[in-house]
Amino acid sequence: MNETVQTRVRAALDRIAELNPSINAFIAVLDADAMALAKTLDEELNSGRTRGVLHGQPISVKDLIDIKGSATTAASRVRARHVAREDAEVITRLRTAGAVIIGKTNMHEFALGTTSDESAYGAVRNPHDRNHSPGGSSGGSAAAVAAGMGWASIGTDTGGSIRIPAAACGVVGLKPTFGEVPMTGIVPLSVSLDHVGPLARTVADVWAVFSALAGVAPPPDAPLPAGRLRLGALGGFFLEKLDTDVRHRFVEAIDRLKTAGVGVTEARLRRVPDIAATYVNVALPEAYAQHARALAEVPDEFTESVRTRLLMGRDISRDDYVEAQAQRSRLRAAVDAALSQCDALVLPTLPIPAPEIGASTVAIDSAQEPLRPLTLRLTQLFNLTGHPAISLPCGNTGAGLPCGLQLVGKRQYTVELLKAALSCEMFVTPSHALSPSALQ
Repeated sequence: MNETVQTRVRAALDRIAELNPSINAFIAVLDADAMALAKTLDEELNSGRTRGVLHGQPISVKDLIDIKGSATTAASRVRARHVAREDAEVITRLRTAGAVIIGKTNMHEFALGTTSDESAYGAVRNPHDRNHSPGGSSGGSAAAVAAGMGWASIGTDTGGSIRIPAAACGVVGLKPTFGEVPMTGIVPLSVSLDHVGPLARTVADVWAVFSALAGVAPPPDAPLPAGRLRLGALGGFFLEKLDTDVRHRFVEAIDRLKTAGVGVTEARLRRVPDIAATYVNVALPEAYAQHARALAEVPDEFTESVRTRLLMGRDISRDDYVEAQAQRSRLRAAVDAALSQCDALVLPTLPIPAPEIGASTVAIDSAQEPLRPLTLRLTQLFNLTGHPAISLPCGNTGAGLPCGLQLVGKRQYTVELLKAALSCEMFVTPSHALSPSALQ
């Protein structure tokens, strides 16, 4: 018997009721609205009508995306009383394609963090190990997908905030080309770095959501042959400071791709500015500008460390900001040049497995590394340059924590990147990563 939309949505809501008390992935669950729409969508199917590629799929959204009549808190006490007057453009597009919005996911406060443990609603926990972070800032979105609390989720990515939690939770996460999906109705962090995109269990599912968000064709029935794909493996900086298990899973994934016939050659970025400094000098002044009024009026409503990071943006000079924006063109040109020789670049997504909740440093090669810059190390470049990037699961550590492999594509060619990811997925992603049934 065919599954009804109501059955599918009810199963997602039941899964949330079962697991959210221990994972804390959701800030709000929209039970009544979701089931009412599910009934309508079933009636439409029974009359031979379908709204689109997402008809009846239960999807959650990060709680800095406006849904009319619901609170948009950005996981902060600052916005606890904010109620959205209109749907964000991405919500309108999801609804038009037939999606059922099931709830608002927890996150790092104002998206300014990579662990999702600084939230007015408590820390999000990784479904693979409740003592570990799910990554951030879209940690609730990734945790929800990994645990089967919905079919897909929508996150945002300013320095890696879709890809980092996708890697930490063992799901697929896409950051499209900058500007490809509208940010209208989404609480900004850094207006020249913010992206919005989907997380799901497979590349095909991510592609289906992206097709609705960006108005592109849905995924094909079959991937391109592996032998037609050329990847440039970034070395140097991008393979330094890696956890041993992460390094092993990445090397194994590359070996599997080569065995499958994928052409993999070395790629390097030459003569580039300091990526981390450039990122900080763009992101923090823009973030401070967004929150300056609230910082002056209700400073105690922010979590302490988020407030501290925002105030750092006040102290970055205009000259440093202007110079950092100029440096972005050099970085963009360097990535463009590397991509001119291949279909996509390949590198790890996250240098470490999901860290323990509350950790501030992580041991790499017997040295303690500050956690935040380490987690951003391999993703923030592509926010600066605007290139599309996607994270795929590529195996687990000995302790059972997921690792991620990142593919980066040409600007304005997100669909071509998705084609490459679809071809790579069967060789990169273990079959057990495709089912949430083992996660309790």
